[in-house]
Amino acid sequence: MDLNRLKQIDACSWSVPLHSGEKRAPVILYGSQSLLASMDDKVLEQITNVACLPGLVGSAMTMPDAHWGYGFPIGGVAAFDPEQGGIISAGGVGFDISCGIRCLRTNLDLQHIAPHLEKLADALFRAIPAGVGEEGKLKLTPAQLNDVLTGGAQWAVQHGYGHADELEFVEEHGRMTGAVPGYVSEVAKKRQRGEMGTLGSGNHYLELQVVEKIFDAAAARDFGLHQGQVLISIHCGSRGLGHQIGTDYLLSLAKAAGRLGIHLPDRELACAPINSPEGQEYIGAMNAAVNVALANRQILAHLTREVFDKILPQASLETLFDVSHNTCKLEKHQVDGKERLLYVHRKGATRAFGPGHPALPARYRTAGQPVIIGGSMGTGSYVLAGTLESENRAFSSASHGAGRAMSRTQALKRWQGKELIRELASKGILIRTQSMRGAAEEAPGAYKDVDEVAAATEQAGLAKRVAFLRPKACIKG
Repeated sequence: MDLNRLKQIDACSWSVPLHSGEKRAPVILYGSQSLLASMDDKVLEQITNVACLPGLVGSAMTMPDAHWGYGFPIGGVAAFDPEQGGIISAGGVGFDISCGIRCLRTNLDLQHIAPHLEKLADALFRAIPAGVGEEGKLKLTPAQLNDVLTGGAQWAVQHGYGHADELEFVEEHGRMTGAVPGYVSEVAKKRQRGEMGTLGSGNHYLELQVVEKIFDAAAARDFGLHQGQVLISIHCGSRGLGHQIGTDYLLSLAKAAGRLGIHLPDRELACAPINSPEGQEYIGAMNAAVNVALANRQILAHLTREVFDKILPQASLETLFDVSHNTCKLEKHQVDGKERLLYVHRKGATRAFGPGHPALPARYRTAGQPVIIGGSMGTGSYVLAGTLESENRAFSSASHGAGRAMSRTQALKRWQGKELIRELASKGILIRTQSMRGAAEEAPGAYKDVDEVAAATEQAGLAKRVAFLRPKACIKG
């Protein structure tokens, strides 16, 4: 990205100067100088286009891990007021609706799993269906799927997948209200009936990790973390159903924009007013996909516990937190000293409520919401805590991962899957995957430096670092 086109506000925030006659909201990009310099100019173009959409409140923003996406950049955040003609855009949510991370903390340390690591990796790979179009053992009838679309993780718990007490630590207590199964196409539903409890492909993973470094001892205690502890991160979303909903509604939202005379600076930003029929239909379908994702991660957490019960029966796996990073949610936010109800698009960005927020479990209200920045396989991930400052800076949003530094096509030209897996094994990191091509596409070198992303996220005031997690085994599609 050409930094000459930006105005630096402080070490980790930048604005885009408004030119004479230009009609748009402000644009803020968060990140260090080196992170922004490494971004494609398309990121700047996309977030500037977002700033032109009707009803936007405050600034259109990108997180430190931002990269080019469809419509919104990945790492894009924007809030809209439904009472001021604010819009909702499928390109501002993403195709993998409610993709997110369920992080489990265990009562085990590295010394407990080290002798069993190979066995655990193999057993998890057998138990967790992963890969493009991969289906699991759970086959739902149309009526059962409709129940999932409205019930989310609560449905999963009611059907024997996990325990009700862990729902306190899941976004929306495991169930998103406002889901309307009737707004989900039969094609989307058909794609999902065999995909519950599956991981998917691409950058989705199940990873065994070890807490290598503590940055904030007080927050780590609140989160139940200590050095040497084993954690498990499950990264996945709403699978085929969410992708189909995104595809279906791009057309209807584009037609609505044309019908209502909404100027689209980019056709990928197809949108409709939140209060329009088309907008309400997309929201109903999107919320249904959120419930699918929450149920999916709940089921995967249960399958993971079953594997540990067989190999390490003394293991206890508790949900640290589960939060999505591809959503548009109705939330209360302070704007110019007044509380307003806004629809906050977060595409490749994680909600990051600060200390004291009433939506947080009592256990976390002193430290703030757990925020997970997932790294690429072989590098590492971070647990952070939301800050009060993030409310004013980014509608309580933070980075969601390392963010791609190169395309999958570019990665395939540089890495071979088998060679990469051997290299990581030599470093003590086991990879189990259905696809050597997929492994090459997800090479650690294809992503930004997760350490720099986490540091910039903290320096920008979006979330503070609590712990660094080193991967030991990674299951991928």
